[in-house]
Amino acid sequence: MRSLRVYAVLYLLFLYAPIVLLPIFAFNDSAVISFPLSGATTQWFTGLADEREMTGALRTSILIALISASFATVLGIFAAMAGTRSDFPAKRPILGLIMLPLVLPEVIVATSLLIVIVQVFGLDPGAWSIIVAHVLICTPFSVAILNSAFQNLDPALEEAALDLGESRRGAFRRVTLPLIVPGIVSSFLIAFTISLDEFIIAFFMSGNTTTLPVYIYGLTRFPGKMPLVMALGTLLVAASIILLIAAEAMRRRGLRRAGLKDTGGFL
Repeated sequence: MRSLRVYAVLYLLFLYAPIVLLPIFAFNDSAVISFPLSGATTQWFTGLADEREMTGALRTSILIALISASFATVLGIFAAMAGTRSDFPAKRPILGLIMLPLVLPEVIVATSLLIVIVQVFGLDPGAWSIIVAHVLICTPFSVAILNSAFQNLDPALEEAALDLGESRRGAFRRVTLPLIVPGIVSSFLIAFTISLDEFIIAFFMSGNTTTLPVYIYGLTRFPGKMPLVMALGTLLVAASIILLIAAEAMRRRGLRRAGLKDTGGFL
């Protein structure tokens, strides 16, 4: 048991030590990323506002993430509802194909999509191709989250609405949808975070469009810009943590509303 604890501590240090270093160097007065620290400053954070290309890339990434998360969540609702409420031929293979992007290397997905878009359809990649790719990789996460929301929902509630004369669409809109709202919000936030932080697919599929992760990668070639990268990375990590906490809070709220015990989640 003691060796397991030591392993867990070492694993967490290896995993999170680079993230802890981000704010340390982001507030360092020196432009050189090294120890010892020369002093504390916030100039790198204030300097981010002067980087017009960076702010443009940030706006592009946020727009792509919003659209991708919206489509992934809608598709996740349909897939999760079909997977938990219906029986149809080849149900398991179909659901398995939907979840396949979870285990496929992103570089393979990016290369395959790029070949299809450019060589097969003769189209130019851009923001739209990034959105398509992000929807592809975010949908399995949405399905996994919304599967839990639908499984925790008592089907008798919807059946009662149907018995009282409500239509299928009306029962879903007035009964099912309000009860799974926490799962929907959680799915959207997770998909938004994944799309905002994703680099490999955006790098392959961007064309003339620059997303924030791709822009940050370009800055790594200029040592003088590294403090700005550290500052921006600190803000992104903070934003990601806030979104994940919000998603987890919505998930737990959904469990409490359904009267179920929390058996573990994102956090």
